[in-house]
Amino acid sequence: MARIISPSLLSADFARLGEQIHLVEEAGAERLHLDVMDGRFVPNITFGPLIVEAIRRLSNCRLDTHLMIEEPHRFLKQFVEAGADTVIVHAEASTDLHRDLATIRELGASPGVAINPDTDFDTLQPYLGELDYLLIMSVFPGFGGQSLIESTLENMRQAAAARKDHGYQVAVDGGINTQTVEQVFATGIDIAVVGSALFKAPDIPQRFRDLQG
Repeated sequence: MARIISPSLLSADFARLGEQIHLVEEAGAERLHLDVMDGRFVPNITFGPLIVEAIRRLSNCRLDTHLMIEEPHRFLKQFVEAGADTVIVHAEASTDLHRDLATIRELGASPGVAINPDTDFDTLQPYLGELDYLLIMSVFPGFGGQSLIESTLENMRQAAAARKDHGYQVAVDGGINTQTVEQVFATGIDIAVVGSALFKAPDIPQRFRDLQG
């Protein structure tokens, strides 16, 4: 089975965003990862629904929109209306995860949950039947270019093992490059989110193909 690489646009050159999206699409990308940060849940600020809407106009790829924000329930409708296909909320930020996942599905998008490296996978057991997408953070969110935290491999393995009873996809985000991609996929996950290791490469399409193996 082909491995799924999801380019993280946080690491793209926003002055050449349309061109770089086209490059990864030509290389075979079928989904794009959008990191939304509010400066509260994580110590960085990126973009909001208006940029998601602009990216939607640039691409037909599936848009997995990762909300690293406090009180995500306040903004779910805006991001779905902007064109997000999957909306991912953090287990650590949501005040009512059942409500947020149900709302995302009712709005017509696929519901997803992300967990930080220090969150045990077992905390997600009550929600696994409500997910389409589970994102394991292999770095602490907020900045690109970090190194993969080895202890998160256990969360990956547990998420992949539990998937057979629920049918969600398992994605991993953080520190994935040509040196770490093999050990990440070896845990049984479906999707590797790759940012700087892809967009900082001298030949982006070739790097995409290298990561796919």
